[in-house]
Amino acid sequence: MDSIAKIPPGEYVIQALLHKYETFHLVDGRTLKLPMDRGEGQMWNIAPGNLLSTPRKFRIDPSKDGMIHLTLDKVIPPFPEEQDTKFIKHIRIQSRRLTEFWGRPMFLGASILLPAGFEEHSDARYPLMVYQGHFSRTFDTLVGFRDKPPAPDETSENAKRPGVWGEYFRNYEKYSYQFYKDWTGPGFPRMILVTLQHANPYFDDSYAVNSANLGPYGDAITYELIPYIERQYRGIGQGWARTLYGGSTGGWEALAVQIFYPDEYNGTWSFCPDPIDFRAYSLVDIYDHKNAYFSDGRWKRTPRPAFRNEIGEVLSTNEETNHLELVLGTNARSGYQYDIWQAVFGPVGDDGYPKPIWDKLTGVIDHAVSAYWRENYDLRHILERDWKTLGPKLKGKIHIYTGDMDNWYLNNAVYLMEAFLKSTKNPYYDGTVEYGDRQPHCWCGGKELSLPVSMLTINQRFAPEMAAHIAKTAPPGVDVASWLY
Repeated sequence: MDSIAKIPPGEYVIQALLHKYETFHLVDGRTLKLPMDRGEGQMWNIAPGNLLSTPRKFRIDPSKDGMIHLTLDKVIPPFPEEQDTKFIKHIRIQSRRLTEFWGRPMFLGASILLPAGFEEHSDARYPLMVYQGHFSRTFDTLVGFRDKPPAPDETSENAKRPGVWGEYFRNYEKYSYQFYKDWTGPGFPRMILVTLQHANPYFDDSYAVNSANLGPYGDAITYELIPYIERQYRGIGQGWARTLYGGSTGGWEALAVQIFYPDEYNGTWSFCPDPIDFRAYSLVDIYDHKNAYFSDGRWKRTPRPAFRNEIGEVLSTNEETNHLELVLGTNARSGYQYDIWQAVFGPVGDDGYPKPIWDKLTGVIDHAVSAYWRENYDLRHILERDWKTLGPKLKGKIHIYTGDMDNWYLNNAVYLMEAFLKSTKNPYYDGTVEYGDRQPHCWCGGKELSLPVSMLTINQRFAPEMAAHIAKTAPPGVDVASWLY
């Protein structure tokens, strides 16, 4: 429904939440009201310091005047500090670049998984596997590593969920334990696995690139955070000894960072990436289409889908998804998906906030903004435009995997990217593009693997491939032996 006046009369349980904004005085003179991340990964419903009311039951009848009284009588508490263990470490640093941009202290963090034998092999220096993805306070269910692997619990509520996600959680403990055995056992590549924390006032991560609205996160991560980690934990500290990988948001980031910093990383494994060709921005061609919410048909308006299940049933439309974001926050402040794309990819608007790619109410596309997106963040366009200089630096480094029934239709952009990559010459890209038959979002390669298993075995399957690539492409005369114990 598009108005609370259309809520059916009845009894409802209501809870109020106040999401706190702060005033930011940016170095370029802008003054903005934004919600600062407080260690939760930019999630307003669990953000420490936000105010809540006690849930209460009320009878609602929109046809009658009345007042509902709620008291904000609770405060969301802060999170406890994550504790280091033998294998897992946590760091947080203040970024000089981001602090200068935002006009206040800004921080970057990371969770680090050390290889087995790190303490015993004190002379070894290690390559980095940089895992890109949504904010995590420590190693989450996708990475699936715990120092003390728990026994499988198939009776949990998550394990009882239907479909592929129920299968994922039913398998989680089993494959987490397997990853622990592989990581700590003999014969597994001895590398440092890093997950990044770069939540910001717009989202739970920055998309790891420089942006007019978010600031120089790409430079801050690549030239401040990564070198700091390598200094602290004996990383090799050279671009040839760093790989990138991740899924969804992390899939886009892993590919974008490799493209924007081609000498600083040595290979990307991108899974189910967010739109990497904006001619297929989900089901919107932002350059040719006039409206993001409806087809441009002459005689009728057909809603554009936004989300489907793995058998193709449409579960939400672009209009519904964007109107939800508009309710949660104007000026790209919802903390949700379309708003962060708008904040990362877009120019600064006249009001100092991200300039919209389309009108949030009507879906009418601003093609001046889409032209800015193309030149700065359309990864396929950038590769095609700059292949003469980028190609020699990226040969053999690009690997992309997606299900052909991606829930957000992200496979469509991969098809367009694949067509370009296969056409490349001088040099040929010499990489990988693979599709999972009838697989939904976040299928991560392996033709014999379903989505849940492919996610949980991503490190076991690709760490050896990354290690082999690093050893094969290392500059002549460098040390590729100390970490191969």
